[in-house]
Amino acid sequence: MDHIYSVARQFAWGAVLEVRAYGRGNVNDTFLVTEGQTSPTSPQDAPRESRFILQRLNTRVFHRPELVMANLATVTGHLRRQQHPRHPERRFEVPQVLFTRDGRSHLLSEDGSFWRALSFIDRAETFDVVKDKNHGREVGYALGRFHQLLADLPPDRLADTLPGFHVTPGYLRHYDELLAAGGAPRSPEVHYCLRFIEKRRDLAHLLEQAKKAGKLRERVIHGDPKVNNVMLDTDTGKAAALVDLDTVKPGLTLYDLGDCLRSGGNPLGEETSAWEEVQFDPDLAQAILAGYFSAARGFLTAYDCAYLYDSLRVLAFELGLRFFTDYLKGNVYFKARFPDHNLARALVQFKLTASIEAQADILRAIIRDLTGAHAFSRNSC
Repeated sequence: MDHIYSVARQFAWGAVLEVRAYGRGNVNDTFLVTEGQTSPTSPQDAPRESRFILQRLNTRVFHRPELVMANLATVTGHLRRQQHPRHPERRFEVPQVLFTRDGRSHLLSEDGSFWRALSFIDRAETFDVVKDKNHGREVGYALGRFHQLLADLPPDRLADTLPGFHVTPGYLRHYDELLAAGGAPRSPEVHYCLRFIEKRRDLAHLLEQAKKAGKLRERVIHGDPKVNNVMLDTDTGKAAALVDLDTVKPGLTLYDLGDCLRSGGNPLGEETSAWEEVQFDPDLAQAILAGYFSAARGFLTAYDCAYLYDSLRVLAFELGLRFFTDYLKGNVYFKARFPDHNLARALVQFKLTASIEAQADILRAIIRDLTGAHAFSRNSC
């Protein structure tokens, strides 16, 4: 911990009072730093405290972390410019990159670790699952607001920091190569996953085939808009920020929408041990989409709407495939608290996929009703 305190001091402008682990991210290591500052004009005043986020980026995942920082600067700068005039009825904050004492946006420590600091969004909290329909609506609103504010940012302004991210056929190829090289452990749960994937091979290609055919086009996406990346104002309960912007990159808007619905529509959450009880909740999905369309207008096309249900299936299946592959590899990508953790996570996502498929008619009807009730751009929904 002494090393982390030493890193924190490079970003702090006061005395570092406390550093503690923060959040439950699966990739990076995140800490909340509390620093004390005394007013230089009133030395008799009590010291003031402020907080910031300190993160050690996982360079096994982000091979070019400097490009992550460049994307972050581009996106946060654009978001801040687009937010004027601000909505008077609610705040929607953007994390800011903090600099070291010598003016750098990041720090390379002696052991080669890559560190950066971000502003802390105060009076806001996150939840791992959607509590109710109002919460779901705010989750959808946050993603819709994010997409709307970035709709005019050309995607080629961003580096692709995660090549192949959300390209499901690539994950399927990697899974096949892994199986061919070493097989899989034998257990009823592993057998279930193997059969589940085999029956849905065609699903993996659905969005990429539509992209190749020119039906879906790339925009700037968040990349990981799950429920606990939406911060709610502790006073109003309204969405105050969409955080964890490391994965912003060029991609399909439907990657984000499908992932947000997948995460928000699962009341038991991604970490439940009761995977056989997992069910997708269409009422929460309806609330999320209603919130999204209240903030996002004018850029979704008819094809985006036509593939919206499919994106939900694909993203749930994809995450299950990624968890299962990582389990077979020995848990090298996602953090795991026990040997079968990623297997358990995979089972949750596959059960969620099956529940989504069983409610296809209901979900398609919800999408038709919502997309028919909102104004879109020419040739849109």
